[in-house]
Amino acid sequence: MAVITSCGTYIPYWRLPREVIGRAWNMPSIQGERAVAGGDEDSITMAVEAGSNALAGMNPGEIDGIFFATTTPPYRQKQCAVTIAAALDLPPHILTADFANGLRAATAALRAACDAVKSGAARNILVVAADCRPAEPETQAEQLFGDAAAAVVVSAGGTGAVIEKFSSVNDEFIGTWRTEKDRYPRSFETKHELSCGYVPAVTSAVGHLFQETGLGPQDFHRATVAAPDLRGLREVIKRLGIDPRQTAVQDPLLDKVGDAGAGQPLLLLAAALEQAREGERILLASWGEGSDAFSLVVNGRVRYGRSLTYYLATKKVLESYGSYLKARQLWGRETYNPKSSPVVYWRDRRELLNFYGARCRRCGTVQYPPGRACFSCGAKDQSERVRLAKRGHVFTYTLDHLVYGDYSYTPVPRLVVDLEGGGRVFLEGTDCYPQEIRIDLPVELVLRVVHRGGGFHNYYWKCRPERRLKDERKR
Repeated sequence: MAVITSCGTYIPYWRLPREVIGRAWNMPSIQGERAVAGGDEDSITMAVEAGSNALAGMNPGEIDGIFFATTTPPYRQKQCAVTIAAALDLPPHILTADFANGLRAATAALRAACDAVKSGAARNILVVAADCRPAEPETQAEQLFGDAAAAVVVSAGGTGAVIEKFSSVNDEFIGTWRTEKDRYPRSFETKHELSCGYVPAVTSAVGHLFQETGLGPQDFHRATVAAPDLRGLREVIKRLGIDPRQTAVQDPLLDKVGDAGAGQPLLLLAAALEQAREGERILLASWGEGSDAFSLVVNGRVRYGRSLTYYLATKKVLESYGSYLKARQLWGRETYNPKSSPVVYWRDRRELLNFYGARCRRCGTVQYPPGRACFSCGAKDQSERVRLAKRGHVFTYTLDHLVYGDYSYTPVPRLVVDLEGGGRVFLEGTDCYPQEIRIDLPVELVLRVVHRGGGFHNYYWKCRPERRLKDERKR
């Protein structure tokens, strides 16, 4: 069997009310808000957090492969799954693969993971999907798009959600696209995309699934259907004969998160699995130049770290459109890129991405970065490699207005953090206001883009105050 044994999600801290976008351009606004990734986030950093949640309670050594799905990879040529695997401290001898260029990338990766575990080629495959799609200012896409990530572990047996059957249909359709020269996705006409692309493709894939399994809409307790908007979703539900009074139709989260692109199918599936009970059957369908449809049956509890409910409830609101432009680096200002070396980045990758320090065998002192001599007892070459914790407390800090040689009106927190289990590190703060920082503040570490010097993405760890419930501060 191929079983989804655990899942994880991630939604960025920042939310932008759509009425703020409407006011900025003097145009009608869609209801709700959209999730906005910070300026130091991309599809890789979001995937790392979702993947970390999916691996909660698991030994990373049990993972045999990682598949990463996105339409917004930070690189045109360089595998992203390898970077995610390093940040999650997965074994070096596992299969890594990227699935890209289409909104069905996540379900294509999910199907490949099913084939791998059912064939016996792997025991556990981590499937991660994330999208951080840029939207052209003063367009409907700017209001509709949202940034998010989700992950699932597909295992060869166990308890969770058993993948019974899947069906696919492909359709050469020009709906929403982006060429190598385009910064923003393009689209022709929304009504055409829905009526001639989305609705026929999803109903065809799900209809074929019904035929293959002998099941009908009345046999499913939950319907999880990715959708670009609510009109299209309602039409698909109607054509499939699904009665919302008998089958719970999963909220597509368009008013709370936005259209999460390739990440939407797994995000909605994770939401359904958090609520599903043993014995329930779930329908999952994706969309993008065709459709993939899955039938899943819950045979036990699905593990997860922080829940989707948690991420929806913890947020900070951007009240300024200018803050959004700055976060997404859309204001056209030239950014400073410090010097960087691929050789040094490769040499220190275990410390930078895997986040390993050294523990002295003589006195037990943990230090970072690792050195030959223990700074506590002076023992030389008597240390062992140890992975550092991702939580700690602020030992001391400063608020720095000088950022990469430029003056910033809002200071950037720079903190010295004592980690749980030992080790003291110097990190930059993120996802916070300067006034939040204080001595002994509990913080958690997150992978972020620190700069893009040398023409490549330099990833490293930053820290933020612990993300707590009932946190709805505004900026």
